[in-house]
Amino acid sequence: MNAAFAWGDFAANLEWAAATALMVMLGTFAVALNLDMHRVVDIAWGMAFAAVAAVTFGLSAGHGDPSRRLLVTVLTVAWGLRLAVHIARRGRGHGEDPRYEAMLAHARGNRNLYALRMIYLLQGALVWLVSLPVQAAQYTSRPLSALAWAGTAVWAVGLFFEAVGDAQLTRFKADPANRGRIMDQGLWRLTRHPNYFGDFCVWWGLFLIACDGGWQAAAVSVGSPLTMSGLLISGSGKRLLEKHMARRPGWDAYAARTSGFFPRPPRQNRT
Repeated sequence: MNAAFAWGDFAANLEWAAATALMVMLGTFAVALNLDMHRVVDIAWGMAFAAVAAVTFGLSAGHGDPSRRLLVTVLTVAWGLRLAVHIARRGRGHGEDPRYEAMLAHARGNRNLYALRMIYLLQGALVWLVSLPVQAAQYTSRPLSALAWAGTAVWAVGLFFEAVGDAQLTRFKADPANRGRIMDQGLWRLTRHPNYFGDFCVWWGLFLIACDGGWQAAAVSVGSPLTMSGLLISGSGKRLLEKHMARRPGWDAYAARTSGFFPRPPRQNRT
């Protein structure tokens, strides 16, 4: 069967996806100015992916396999909205995120314009790049096969680690007795970053679904999981968080026995 890829329509979709991500980020920037708090952009991250997936679903009608279009859209929207709701609940009642305070402290000139460039527009560009598998998967006519379901399974593992890890950490922090302690229970015994590992799996899973559509979709979207992996492991994810956590009592022992990213049983202390 011909696994045709609608190159022209996909190229047009890239422009619509960029415009969609930009609109979400500019709208969020307006909200942030009203609240005088830029941490709301973290809520917009998941929402922007959901919006790009939904817009692509509408534009790709008649150009790609309906089952793949629906599958990748539902998975992306489910992931994005769950993340947005979780971050909104987590940040309720809190002030500005220390990460953004530190970033804006180095701003020259207008702080808000600096934030627009370095936070909102940058994140909008990343949404466009990372969402490439979601876009490409919807412009191939090849029917779903085993690889798509394998990708769905990887996505499901990722969502499990993200959602369960976030819920476990939320319950841990809600107990005043745990103030200042290191979370080392549940999934956090297997990896120091179950939520980041979950994100990693989500985007490699969506990439596999795109690969199921043919080499064209794989070729144009491989940068997505590679970029996300770099951000999570070496960029703004694991590296920055561990730099902050290293000041807490008990961190060195926890880090010595617990995997830095990929889950595994904790190492036993040697005596």
